[in-house]
Amino acid sequence: MRTRSGRGAMRARAVVATDGEATRYAAQNTVGGRRLVLGKDGRLTAYARTGEGVLRWTELRPGGPDWSGPDFFPVAGLTHLTVVQGADTYVHFLGRREVPRPEGPPAVDVVHAVQYQTGRPVTEWRSLGNPHQDREKAARFGVPVAAVSGSGRVHVFARNAGRGVMLRSEGPTGKWEPWTDLKGSGVQDGLAALAHASGRIELLAGGEGDAMWWRQGDADGDFRQEQNIPLRVAPGTVAALATGPDRTTYYWADPDHGGFVAHRPGGWVVPLGGAPAGEPLTALRATLDGYDCTVLAHRDLDRQVMLAACATENEQGGLWWSPTGERSLGAPALALDGYGRVVLAVLDADGALRIARQTDAPGLSLAPSVRV
Repeated sequence: MRTRSGRGAMRARAVVATDGEATRYAAQNTVGGRRLVLGKDGRLTAYARTGEGVLRWTELRPGGPDWSGPDFFPVAGLTHLTVVQGADTYVHFLGRREVPRPEGPPAVDVVHAVQYQTGRPVTEWRSLGNPHQDREKAARFGVPVAAVSGSGRVHVFARNAGRGVMLRSEGPTGKWEPWTDLKGSGVQDGLAALAHASGRIELLAGGEGDAMWWRQGDADGDFRQEQNIPLRVAPGTVAALATGPDRTTYYWADPDHGGFVAHRPGGWVVPLGGAPAGEPLTALRATLDGYDCTVLAHRDLDRQVMLAACATENEQGGLWWSPTGERSLGAPALALDGYGRVVLAVLDADGALRIARQTDAPGLSLAPSVRV
């Protein structure tokens, strides 16, 4: 597949904020999970973080090119934020929050909010608590990730202080169930959770020597831990993509040899190359020239955004990373717009959103990016 962008390399520019508003509306980091989502009405929404809360940009009509925003949603104390979308298109926000105390470690909990429709307000942020009662252990609680089952129930996972995995799920009535210990050993932050079209959810966690894998036998059923995968994972680099019925391809950075790899449990590890910047790549399924393809994007060590594409589940056939000419403050985002075109979103050096959209040319060709 041809992958290219019409925009040349961007010059990094220093930004001096003249007032609090300039700081508030300039993104300082990306969010985890779905940074670019497609709503039921066919409009895209992009999310990023500042030191004081969440930023949101919204397409004015399906397919663009005009956007509104950024809208600002204050939430104090967030150290991390993950965005996940269910089959109902509701967008869920899961954050790790630290609140300083006069003495001792900060109070740490997980907070949750929902956006039910494109462009609509975000609900009140509600605490999901922390499974640790001991203050020292609670302060070491990890970064949450989440997946939404076919019935719309949210399942939240995080590393605990003992480096196992904890789960908290919404019950059938919407009431949150207690935290559950899924066990595990030596778990690193950077878990990857995914919900299949069947409604079943699975989770992969990197460990000190092995990767650990949990799956549901039935939608909204119990999670069982499968046999460990004897592969090492660079911390914080795991990504997951559904590439077949109840089948997931996992991607991560190889800590021993560098570069990304692709792996489907029970299969071989396929080297993908690239120069990882210590964060997950972004993966998207798209139809290119009539073929089911996987599009991959990541940021290299120089913050340059690289793009590649291959036939889905045929990484061994080879893929080639192409520079897009974009540089980003954090990991890039990929999504399909309301017309099925691939869209690449990045944050520029000023903390503004830039959008590059697929053209009508064969393969995967992106038009020059536009600052929103």
